Amino acid sequence: MLSIRKLTHTYPNGVRALNNIDLEIPKGMFGLLGPNGAGKSSLMRTIATLQQPTSGSLHFGNTNILDEPMKLRQVLGYLPQEFGVYPQGSAIKILNHLAILKGITHAKERKGVVDGLLKKTNLYDERKRRLANFSGGMLQRFGIAQALIGDPKLLIVDEPTAGLDPEERNRFHNLLSEISADVVVILSTHIVEDVSVLCPNMAVMTEGSVKIQGTPAELIGELQGRVWQKVIQKSELEEHKTKYTVISNQLIVGNTVVHVNSASNPGEGFEPIQPNLEDVYFSVIAENRHSAN
Repeated sequence: MLSIRKLTHTYPNGVRALNNIDLEIPKGMFGLLGPNGAGKSSLMRTIATLQQPTSGSLHFGNTNILDEPMKLRQVLGYLPQEFGVYPQGSAIKILNHLAILKGITHAKERKGVVDGLLKKTNLYDERKRRLANFSGGMLQRFGIAQALIGDPKLLIVDEPTAGLDPEERNRFHNLLSEISADVVVILSTHIVEDVSVLCPNMAVMTEGSVKIQGTPAELIGELQGRVWQKVIQKSELEEHKTKYTVISNQLIVGNTVVHVNSASNPGEGFEPIQPNLEDVYFSVIAENRHSAN
């Protein structure tokens, strides 16, 4: 269990990236949803001991992360949003080097670990290929392989599927699902589908704060009977944004489909629809935007 209490971080320029974060993250996949700039990466970097928060506490099991960062690093795997690689090195050579840095110095043991990770991430047949020639999806799988060196108990993956094609994303989903059986995995993303497919627990974060948290089913249930849909002309969109709480709009075959959050029927032309996790996410974003105004 990862326990986060009253975590706050303010940068030297005065920007508050994290604002009193409270989260309890159990074993398995935990989805952290939020738009770019929400503070997700700042939170991931803080958990990964790459920056010290201004205030608050972090515990992983019996480990006080802020007091014992090296103890946490011994059981941590981390795939940041952007990670550097040695492009001229092969996958097996770089993984072997990283395994040595992780303390796996016995050659036979290290070979078993590296070969096993290459097979788990479906890169074994490409093990002698230079990383410079890897596709985006292959690089992400290599990133997971390096994060899994040392059998981590806490795995952090930050925006892991951004830019992947559907086939690579599906492969990545399957890999994360397999890993999460025995590990705390934090999936930080702005892609709702990733959380919907993978995560039994989640939170939505905006402007450095956690706005809602729970299971996807619970959060969807809270919107039951409140989401309404209407097809309008594109020219009518601004008027509807003024009159209703529009949580999302999408252009479909030349027409604009709006979703509105309302406790009762907003008016003629609206139809009730079954809410989904995307409606939950956009409702939080819309409410936050409304509060800011």
